[in-house]
Amino acid sequence: MKYKRTPIGISDFKKLRVGNCYWIDKSLFIKDVVESAEVLLYPRPRRFGKTINLSMLRYFYDCREDNSSLFSDLAISQEAEIMQKQGKYPVIFFTFKDVKGNDFEQCLDAIRLIISQLYLEHIYLLDSDFMHPFEKFIYNQIIEKKSNQAELEHSIKKLGDFLKKYHKENPVILIDEYDMPIHSAYLNGYYEHLITFIRNMLSACLKDNVVLEKAVLTGILRVAKESIFSGLNNLKVNSILSKESSDRFGFTDKEVEKCLKDYDLSDKLQIVKDWYDGYNFYDHEIYNPWSILNFIMEKQIKPYWVNTSGNDLIKLLLQKANSTTKKDLEILVEKGTLSREIQDNIVYGEIENNTNSLWNFLLMSGYLRYDNLVENYFSWSADLKIPNKEVQYLFETQVIKSWFNLANQDIQLDNVLDELTRGDLDSFIKAFTDFCLDSFSYFDVSGNEPERFYHAFVLGMITSLRPRYTIRSNRESGYGRYDIMMIPADKNQRGFIFEFKKIDQYEKENFETALQNAKNQVVQKNYARELLDQGIQTIVYVVAVFDKKEVKAEWFV
Repeated sequence: MKYKRTPIGISDFKKLRVGNCYWIDKSLFIKDVVESAEVLLYPRPRRFGKTINLSMLRYFYDCREDNSSLFSDLAISQEAEIMQKQGKYPVIFFTFKDVKGNDFEQCLDAIRLIISQLYLEHIYLLDSDFMHPFEKFIYNQIIEKKSNQAELEHSIKKLGDFLKKYHKENPVILIDEYDMPIHSAYLNGYYEHLITFIRNMLSACLKDNVVLEKAVLTGILRVAKESIFSGLNNLKVNSILSKESSDRFGFTDKEVEKCLKDYDLSDKLQIVKDWYDGYNFYDHEIYNPWSILNFIMEKQIKPYWVNTSGNDLIKLLLQKANSTTKKDLEILVEKGTLSREIQDNIVYGEIENNTNSLWNFLLMSGYLRYDNLVENYFSWSADLKIPNKEVQYLFETQVIKSWFNLANQDIQLDNVLDELTRGDLDSFIKAFTDFCLDSFSYFDVSGNEPERFYHAFVLGMITSLRPRYTIRSNRESGYGRYDIMMIPADKNQRGFIFEFKKIDQYEKENFETALQNAKNQVVQKNYARELLDQGIQTIVYVVAVFDKKEVKAEWFV
C-alpha cells in the first residue's frame, strides 16, 4: 500500500494540498473565523498547526487567483454561505516567526525586511492611478528597506488602504507568530522598546480601521492587553481555555485514531497516547500534531516536539526559580499535581517575580496541562500537571539540570557518574560531597523541606544515565518509600538506592548517628524488594545526610 507523504516542514496550505500530502481536515476553522469577531487572536503552543491554519485562510480569502479547487472536497465546501466569501478579498499575510535580534535595531531591521517583501508581493499597486507620487515614493522606500520607524509602524495600515482602493474590497490581515519578536526582546533586554513598536503597529492596522474585513493573529502567548492590545475593543481571544475553535489546533482522539489506521499503525494507539496526548483545550483531549506526524514518518516513539527550538526562556526562568518553585516543579516531575490560579495572558515583566506567571507561561506554552478548570471572574483556577511522557522526558533530562545549572558542569558531572557506575564508590562519595559544596548556596538548602532539594539535585545528576538505567523516584518498595532507585537494564550490573536524610536536631542527631539511622531505615523497610523482584542481585545503597550545605554520605551493599 502506498501512503501519502507526511507534511513535515510544509507550512503552505496550497503546497500541501497540491502535493497530495496527508492532512487532517481542519477547514471548519474558516467557518469559525468568518462567523466570529473582526479581530481574532489564537494563542497555541508551537508546532500545533497555527501556521498551516493561517495559510489555509490566506488561500480561502485571496482574490488574486482562483483557489477554489483547494477546498472542493473539504468540510467547509458544504457551508454554502461561507463559501460565498471564498476568493473575494485582498490578503495581507506575513509571519514574525524568524524575527530575532540581539538589540532593538537588529530586530527592527528584521521586521523592515519582512515588510519590504510584503510590499514587493503587492508591487502591482504602483501601476495604479490612485496613489499620490509621494505615496509611491514611500512605497519604494519601504521596498528598499529605507523606511524610518514611524513609517514602519504604519506600513501595514497603509498597505491595507492601498489594497482597498485597488480591489474595492476590505483587506484581510493575517499575522503569524506575532509574539516572537516580543519573546526575543525580553530575553535580550529591549522589551520596552519593542513592545511600544508592536503596540503602535497593531493599533494602526487593527484599531478602528474602517477598511478592515477581518484580522487573525496567532502566537504562543497572549501578551497582556495593557502591554500591546490597549484600546483594541474589537479583539476576541480564543485561547486553550476557550470553547471556540478548541479542536481546530492539534489532533483529537478520533483524528489520531484515523491517522494511525491510515498508516497501519492502529496497534500503537496506546503508546502514542501515553507519549503525545494529554493536552486539554477546553473540553477536548488534544494530541501534539508535530509529534504524531513525525512518529508516522519514522515509526519510532521518541521526543520530537521537545527537541525543537524555543526553550530558551524556559531555561532562564528555571535557573532563576526560588527554592519554593523548585519544590513545586519537583512535585510535577514526580507526576504530581499543583492547584493554581491561571490566566490566559502573560505580563512578561512579571514572569520572573510572579510564580503564577511562570505557571501560566508553562501552561500556555504546552509544558503543562490543566484539569478541573473553575472560572473565577477574570481568572481561573485549575490543577496543573505534566501532560505526557514526551514532556516528562524534557523535565527529567533538562529541567532539573537547569535548576542547578548542571549543563555548564557536564565534564565534572560525567566524572562523578562514571565513578558511580563503574563501582569506584569511595571516589564517588568524595566527588559527590565536593560537588554539593561547590554547587549549593545556603539559600538553596534552607527551609522546611531541604530533602526535596537534594532529591532533585541527584535526580538531575543521574537522568543522563538513561536508558542504561531506569530511574524511579519516591516509589513504594518493601515496607516504605525509597527516594531514588536506579534499575540497570543489564541485570548483571549493580542496582542503586539513594536515601536522603536531614539531621534531626530535636533527636540530637549528629552526622554519625543520622547516617546509621538512614542505613537502618533502608534495610528494615526492605527498599531492595523491587530490585530483587527484577532479578538484580548486587544492590548498592547510598545514604546522604545533611545539615544546610554540609553533606556526608556513605555507601554499603
